[in-house]
Amino acid sequence: MSNPVSEMRRRRTFAIISHPDAGKTTLTEKLLLFGGAIQMAGSVKSRKAARHATSDWM
Repeated sequence: MSNPVSEMRRRRTFAIISHPDAGKTTLTEKLLLFGGAIQMAGSVKSRKAARHATSDWM
């Protein structure tokens, strides 16, 4: 188990704030992909799209 203090110093928190339909979820997917948290990034599209965004839970 890692040291909690070093784990806290390693992390960064930020917020993405904008108007509806501005691409926040798609941006979040790209950040998760480039950060190595997910293997494949989706995007928010119409309901019939084959690949949806992982972080779009609503």
